[in-house]
Amino acid sequence: MKKYLDLFGLNDKIDYKTEILAGLTVSMALIPEAVAFAMIAGLSPLTGLYAAFMMGLVTSIIGGRPGMISGATGAIAVVLVALAQSHGVEYIFGAVILAGIIQVAAGALKLGKLMRLVPHPVIFGFVNGLAVIIFMSQLAQFKTPSGEWMTGQSMYVLLALVALTMLIIWGLPKLTKAVPASLVAILTVFGVVIALGIETRTVGDIASISGGFPPFHIPEIPFTWEAFMVILPYSAIIAGVGLIESLLTLNIIDEITETRGSGNQEAIAQGSANILSGLFSGMGGCAMIGQSLINVSSGARTRISGIVASLMLLVFIMFGAPIIELMPMAALTGLMIMVAIGTFEWASFRTFNRMPASDIFVMVTVTLVTAVLHNLALAVIVGVIIAALVFAWDNAKRIRARKHIDEDGIKHYEIYGPLFFGSVTVFNSKFDVLNDPDEVIIDFEESRVVDMSAIEALNKITERYNKVGKTVHLKHLSKDCRKLLQDADAIIDVNVMEDPTYKLAIDKI
Repeated sequence: MKKYLDLFGLNDKIDYKTEILAGLTVSMALIPEAVAFAMIAGLSPLTGLYAAFMMGLVTSIIGGRPGMISGATGAIAVVLVALAQSHGVEYIFGAVILAGIIQVAAGALKLGKLMRLVPHPVIFGFVNGLAVIIFMSQLAQFKTPSGEWMTGQSMYVLLALVALTMLIIWGLPKLTKAVPASLVAILTVFGVVIALGIETRTVGDIASISGGFPPFHIPEIPFTWEAFMVILPYSAIIAGVGLIESLLTLNIIDEITETRGSGNQEAIAQGSANILSGLFSGMGGCAMIGQSLINVSSGARTRISGIVASLMLLVFIMFGAPIIELMPMAALTGLMIMVAIGTFEWASFRTFNRMPASDIFVMVTVTLVTAVLHNLALAVIVGVIIAALVFAWDNAKRIRARKHIDEDGIKHYEIYGPLFFGSVTVFNSKFDVLNDPDEVIIDFEESRVVDMSAIEALNKITERYNKVGKTVHLKHLSKDCRKLLQDADAIIDVNVMEDPTYKLAIDKI
């Protein structure tokens, strides 16, 4: 029993009232964003609401971070747009299920630690690119069904309602944080439109959201290799983007609550939720930064609030559809523009004069790749690769060799700096094999041999000395270095008491 109580955090002193009210608040805040994100993907609003219910419920029960909220998100929506347009909603469900399987595998293999490899400039670029995508996707609301820009009174009315929504979301938190500003803004604009009889586009004009319990539905796609290859790239991107955003959100909530969540457990939960979302007619999703912050700032700290939020969302879907369909699209547009503004890391502009040029380049590149290609996973991968290459280049220039000849005529090379694939060329240039004395000592006390390229460099340098009949001793090498060196017994002179015990960082994270 204690095991299950621990799972829900029920062994701690809990303020149930706070948890339930926080869950109710989050459930209402989930509705407009779930609908808006589904529309970004070109899907029925109901697929977004079903995804928000399923993602929120599953991750709240078995996730690695109590208090974190998951649902249909913009990051996933922008990935799905192209697939929805080219192959339809059934392929969306299949891609979401496959993405969930990939995420479960990532969690089982404990790949959550890979988040350590994502540099801060990449995170800045990722968030900024996502904000640009969300903003650009709202411009479609200012166009007619034929694709032309709206003009005249209809445009002015839309702009006024969008501006009112944004003003409330911006200003209300300065007065009170008792209720979500986004919810108040939507209700206010809703009331204004109904009271004044304003004609403007509503959610019901786009699609009906009336529904019952999410129906179990196996995606109707052909079980062929061709179909699999169609959804695989999208599934890989969904899995990657979902894990990145979820683990980033987990880290943020960890800092706020001063507790520690489990990234690997969260990956398994996200995958399980996506599998069930695809099987129950949902568009899939991941952790939601905004709703998670609303939940935590409302005082929630356990899984109860997330469960309450998901169940209440289902109640709204089953019994509140007629009201939600009257919701003005202008309110959702204003909300999403404010989400984009809030998502953008404006602080990144202040770092331009403080960050190294390479970090700025990485950040801008990730932002552009994200915004132009709408491929968040590719953008992060590109950013990590560039950052890694810059790091390797900087470290390649740091290897040095202090040289001196002792009273016995033996020349010493004291190496400092990492020896790896990037610094091998510089390392080789440090030695004067033909003019050196007959006996040479290369000391690695202040260096580290990192990879197989470094091992090969050591083999080469010892061969060069052996060819001209000179003796070379390699000191302060670790045991695995010595084992990997060819003819190690013949060329290495070591003092076991002084040799380090570090191991080569080959194929290890």
